[in-house]
Amino acid sequence: TLTGMTSDVIFPVDNVSFSQHVQPLFNQGCALAGCHDDGPHPATEVCLTSYFNTVFRTAGVVTPGRPELSTLVFSIEGTVGRRMPLNGPPLTQNQINGIRTWIVEGAMDN
Repeated sequence: TLTGMTSDVIFPVDNVSFSQHVQPLFNQGCALAGCHDDGPHPATEVCLTSYFNTVFRTAGVVTPGRPELSTLVFSIEGTVGRRMPLNGPPLTQNQINGIRTWIVEGAMDN
């Protein structure tokens, strides 16, 4: 888990890949048991275990092309509600920028 350590996922400045960057980051610190996994009561009903779950399971988590409307961005930046990951260190600025870029680029399943 990410508790006490920072994720080693580094995002490029553009051409962000869901499978190479976004999902590995989620797997390290978000899609864990009791957090945003496939369990019966994932936190706030946000499930980050797959592309489908991230983009389509809960409306508004990711709004393709619009990071300013995506609750995922609010959560990782800590601008609305509690900063995520809740029990781990904050994401790096590179990781936050990478998630924003992936959303700006259309939040594709790439």
